[in-house]
Amino acid sequence: MVKARNFKNFQTELEFFAEFEYKSGKCQKSYRMIVIRKRINVSKGEEQLYDECRFFFYITNDRRKTAEELIHLYRDRADHENDIEQLKNGVHALNSPSNSLNANWAYMVIASSAWDLKAWYGMLMPYRVLGNRIMRMEFKRFVYFFINIPCLIIKKARKIIYRIVGYNDQLKHVFNLFEFLKKF
Repeated sequence: MVKARNFKNFQTELEFFAEFEYKSGKCQKSYRMIVIRKRINVSKGEEQLYDECRFFFYITNDRRKTAEELIHLYRDRADHENDIEQLKNGVHALNSPSNSLNANWAYMVIASSAWDLKAWYGMLMPYRVLGNRIMRMEFKRFVYFFINIPCLIIKKARKIIYRIVGYNDQLKHVFNLFEFLKKF
């Protein structure tokens, strides 16, 4: 798809790392700095444009772990920036809608709980591929696909029938999850 639409494609060709002690001008103690140098191929469509070098720096005071372990740890943690962005802009958990501290706290707790329910929903999904996709999904998209399901509500003598009007491919897995949860 990237080649077909002529987007710029960045692919890491080589990666080197080094580490050394670092002490800034006014610090009392030195820190461990790990530097990663990446050589990246930049292409557009089928043709290669140029090679680029990028450097990444990690400063830590952890001297027990190897450099490879720390690089892996920091790469895993980098995804939390996306979680914070989703809490800020997806569920608006970090907004302050009121001038009362308790009301703002309650709003933040409710919004964060909605985010947690989305993650639990993804973890409970029996179809693991979709479950992992739900856990990585933006909150607005989750609400669009799994919460705002258009239904026609029909009231009969002693029962209410929910007829789904807007069906999407993910809903079959939602119904499988409901069947799975009925067992408990």
